[in-house]
Amino acid sequence: MKLTILGGGGFRVPLVYGALLGDRGEGRVTDVVLHDLDAGRLSAVARVLAEQAADVPDAPSVTATTDLDEALRGADFIFSAIRVGGLEGRAADERVALDQGVLGQETVGAGGIAYGLRTVPVAVDIARRVAELAPDAWLINFTNPAGLVTEAMSRHLGDRVIGICDSPVGLGRRIARVLGANPREAWIDYVGLNHLGWVRGLHIAGRDELPRLFADPDLLGSFEEGKLFGTEWLQSLGAIPNEYLHYYYFNREAVRAYREAEKTRGAFLRDQQEHFYEEMKRPDAAALTAWDRTRAEREATYMSENRETAGAGERDADDLSGGYEKVALALMRAIARDERTTLILNVRNQGTLSVLDTDAVIEVPCLVDANGAHPVAVAPLPDHATGLVCAVKAVEREVLAAAESSSRTTAVKAFALHPLVDSVNVARRLVDGYTEVHHGLAYLK
Repeated sequence: MKLTILGGGGFRVPLVYGALLGDRGEGRVTDVVLHDLDAGRLSAVARVLAEQAADVPDAPSVTATTDLDEALRGADFIFSAIRVGGLEGRAADERVALDQGVLGQETVGAGGIAYGLRTVPVAVDIARRVAELAPDAWLINFTNPAGLVTEAMSRHLGDRVIGICDSPVGLGRRIARVLGANPREAWIDYVGLNHLGWVRGLHIAGRDELPRLFADPDLLGSFEEGKLFGTEWLQSLGAIPNEYLHYYYFNREAVRAYREAEKTRGAFLRDQQEHFYEEMKRPDAAALTAWDRTRAEREATYMSENRETAGAGERDADDLSGGYEKVALALMRAIARDERTTLILNVRNQGTLSVLDTDAVIEVPCLVDANGAHPVAVAPLPDHATGLVCAVKAVEREVLAAAESSSRTTAVKAFALHPLVDSVNVARRLVDGYTEVHHGLAYLK
């Protein structure tokens, strides 16, 4: 089976390949094709993968190419993990927003809108090429903003594109762990949009164990989200929010922390990864060792400003191992082998949430089989969550409309309607700022 990875020179690709190396079942991936526009990054990642596979019998073969059509032809599965504008673009997204006093995070608020406006046209072009060259392939989207990009691609690939994120899985795992339950035996009642969802129940053997967690403040405050949001706020909500909701619930504090930080997250990752890829130019460099060291630092500093604001301390060691590659492998295996499973995924609504239309991409538990991912019916959201979900989905739709029409006016509307942008004039200045620093937004007229 052939797997093509778009963005194959990306830093997290070895996580995916490592998961493939551990998959020894029938119908496994035998050929991996890495595609990237940067040949140097492709070469560096290929070296890491070669060291990973050194002692693994029958490891999937790896080839690399800068030719998109070559990469797509014959693919059974396609992982899309592109970053339009690179980490330099992310750093600029953050800085332009912070200069206007609003959040510049990669997927949330102004930064997420800017990233979406840059990425959607490229993602749509890829979707069209996939529809033409690999119409039977399944595309699994890692590219952020994951829900928005998945929805853009679904307009050309339908339900054959599925978005994934490891945040809901990590949240469910932490809740199950603190309750003394096996995460694999838990049914997680999670619903929302990508980076905008809530766990409302965690069922073990048919019983919801979440009330037990809310009744014990010490237990509730003992894991990442309890430390981040505070027990009183979680008890007030009656649900456990995805960690990205910290940017909404504690926006003023988050913006202040990001403005006071020595570097934005994007700038930190840009400099860190530049060092890694530069090191890989040395033929004697130990590729896997260098990659492992860089990855460990990356994971340990994840959302560090938010944790500092909340006084949450360091991340738990159990949360440093990533997880999105495991979700991707489980999804791919379920489809390829008809190994039925349940995963939290980004898929078209299909009537699951009545407040959104059928084609809106949402993030919910799905039953997965050989025919793809099927969203499970969920209870309606409470009013406070409905308001946020509808507002952010409306912004996503304006981003899609702006990308399709090349309309600067529509782009301004997308920024201005976001709950974390507090003025139409700020929205106009954001569009001006982003079009000045990003060639990828030159299409806006």
